[in-house]
Amino acid sequence: MRLYSLSVLYKGDLKVHLLKAAYDVSTFNFFQRSSVQEFMTFTSQLIAERSPLGSRASVKEQEYLCHVYVRNDGLAGVVIADNEYPQRVCFTLLDKVLDEFSRQVSKMDWLSGSPATISYSALDGYLSKYQVQTP
Repeated sequence: MRLYSLSVLYKGDLKVHLLKAAYDVSTFNFFQRSSVQEFMTFTSQLIAERSPLGSRASVKEQEYLCHVYVRNDGLAGVVIADNEYPQRVCFTLLDKVLDEFSRQVSKMDWLSGSPATISYSALDGYLSKYQVQTP
C-alpha cells in the first residue's frame, strides 16, 4: 500500500491550478520519475477540474486510485495511491490537509499562487507520515 502524490489545487472560474504538491516517486526507475511526476500533476488537475464543488470521488486511472475532494470554496485536494490503500484514510488526510492549508494560506494567494510562491511545507511530512510501511 502506497501513496504517490498529495496535491492542493484551486478550482477558480476559468481553470484549476496547482498550489502545492508532494510526490513519492522513489519506487520508480530513476529515468521514469520526472514523467511519472508530470503524469500525477496532470491527472490531479484534470480530476479536480471535472469534479463539482462540494464533492468527493475516487477515480481509477491506470493502476492508480485518485481520490479527490473539492470544497465549496474551490479549494481541492487530490491523493494518488495504489489500489490497496484505504479510501477512508485518503479522505481523512484530504480533510486535514485542506483545513490546515486554508488556515495557513491566505485566500488571496489561492487565486494567483503557484507551488513556488505558496509557503506551506507540511505536504511532504503528511505524505511520509501516511505512507504504510511494509515489513
